[in-house]
Amino acid sequence: MYNLDKAIELQRPPVVRFGCGTVDSLAGWIAQQGYRAPFVVADPVNAARIDLLGLGEVALFGEVVAEPDMTNLARAVAAAGGADVVIGFGGGSAMDLAKLVAVLAGTDLTLHDISGPNRAPARRPGLVQIPTTAGTGSEVGTRALVTDPATLAKVATESVHMLADLAIIDPALTVSVPRHVTAATGVDAMAHCVEAYTSRRAHPLIDAYALQGIELVGKYLRRAVEDGADLEARAGLALAAFYGGVCLGPVNTTAGHALAYPLGTRHKLPHGIANALIFPHTLAANAAAVPEKTRAICAALGRPAEGAEAVRAAATGFCEGLGLDMRLSAHGVPEDDLPNMARDAHAIRRLLDWNPVDLSEADILALYRAAL
Repeated sequence: MYNLDKAIELQRPPVVRFGCGTVDSLAGWIAQQGYRAPFVVADPVNAARIDLLGLGEVALFGEVVAEPDMTNLARAVAAAGGADVVIGFGGGSAMDLAKLVAVLAGTDLTLHDISGPNRAPARRPGLVQIPTTAGTGSEVGTRALVTDPATLAKVATESVHMLADLAIIDPALTVSVPRHVTAATGVDAMAHCVEAYTSRRAHPLIDAYALQGIELVGKYLRRAVEDGADLEARAGLALAAFYGGVCLGPVNTTAGHALAYPLGTRHKLPHGIANALIFPHTLAANAAAVPEKTRAICAALGRPAEGAEAVRAAATGFCEGLGLDMRLSAHGVPEDDLPNMARDAHAIRRLLDWNPVDLSEADILALYRAAL
């Protein structure tokens, strides 16, 4: 973990508008920038309420799927046509596709031409991100993840050219999110903060964002699950997700996300619930390596704990208190695929190499078995 004098760089959208009603400013911003051909990237649920953007008739790709793959991306790029501003409207899947559409539209490039760090070209269209869940923090980040159907691996792309020109975080847009999705995406936001906070490349500059994000989830997530119309709780979670997105840029996630990814690519679990199911187990596995930070995390969740098994029980209890069934088997994950999942997760070195504990493939399989 880095000292305060270690160099670090933060990147975020030049304009962030936060608060209830801020989505109403979108049309004015687009007119002010001189854009005439906006293109919205959304999942079917948000495509059905596109009128909330206040743009009137607008070009739309409304078929973003959970855990989007390269085929879904190709269709979105083809639909973009001559768009001069791309608007991601939805959860992390919609916002990740919007980033990639913005840099691929009007080019002959494919995802493999730009995947990895700093390979995406400067984009022509503008980019706006409007989250409708409080989870991924993708609205403030430079990364996008899409599944390669041939390998069932997530292909990561990272570039400053995928940073939004404007992020609008309007907590009122999340009021309609169902209870179980609110719970899962809230734990995902927390997982971003926790993994950055405990990473080998954790930095004091990011620690402040991370811990406050964890505290916000501990304070507000149960309230939002119990009363979806609680705007203070919704705003608290939206801010936690934003802080998680800030953490992802210079630090990123570790083992929790590496183990969660095969749940999405192999078994189509939504990203939020996949991370929630894994969170207690990786937190416990890392506890001995980062004891002070683990204590701070458990305290922020209102469940003080010492030692790996107590930490696992505390984190599981927090999630179960939100109404989440924390067994992989309850979500359709078959026991006989756990070795394949462990193999896939262990190969995600860009995340695992920064975990505070070295996890072998056998260690990962044991964590999956504990979660089953």
